[in-house]
Amino acid sequence: MKLVFATNNLNKLAEVQKMLPNSIELLSLKDINCFDEIEETATTLDGNAKIKADYITQKFGYNCFADDTGLEVESLDNKPGVYSARYAGEPSNSENNMQKLISELENKTNRKAQFRTSVCLNLNGKQFLFNGICKGEILSKKQGEKGFGYDPIFKPQGFDNSFAEMSSEEKNKISHRGIAIKELVDFLSNYKS
Repeated sequence: MKLVFATNNLNKLAEVQKMLPNSIELLSLKDINCFDEIEETATTLDGNAKIKADYITQKFGYNCFADDTGLEVESLDNKPGVYSARYAGEPSNSENNMQKLISELENKTNRKAQFRTSVCLNLNGKQFLFNGICKGEILSKKQGEKGFGYDPIFKPQGFDNSFAEMSSEEKNKISHRGIAIKELVDFLSNYKS
């Protein structure tokens, strides 16, 4: 089965590829010659995932899935949420986003947070949604060199290391995206068209 993953993020693509069975050929946007900037204009993660998946299916005709992820910080009324990638403004920059978040939490004792991922799958004319949540806390300074985005300042619940200190295999077992993609993989493994 061929599936397009509607992302330009090569880190995400590699992370997801490792989780899919060999029976699924994963194509990137580059693989289908899609270089369009798909506007994420929804106010929810589900909405943005749907926008991206629908764009690829309608314009290119492929079965496709797309995701959107947000970091929700309890003491900041669940911000940055849907605006996580552009939290410190345009152009999006992980370093600036982390610094802004750390400074906003400077005098707060509640550092509880959760990553949430929504995956939208368009398959043979039907649409399916999958979600994953990983609870944890925001660290006061960066730890680790691996991963991407907010990984160096997010410590998952029950662990001593940040996501950026974990191998991709360790992270995929417990991460928001790992949980949502596992739901997707389980669904695809049992799917009868």
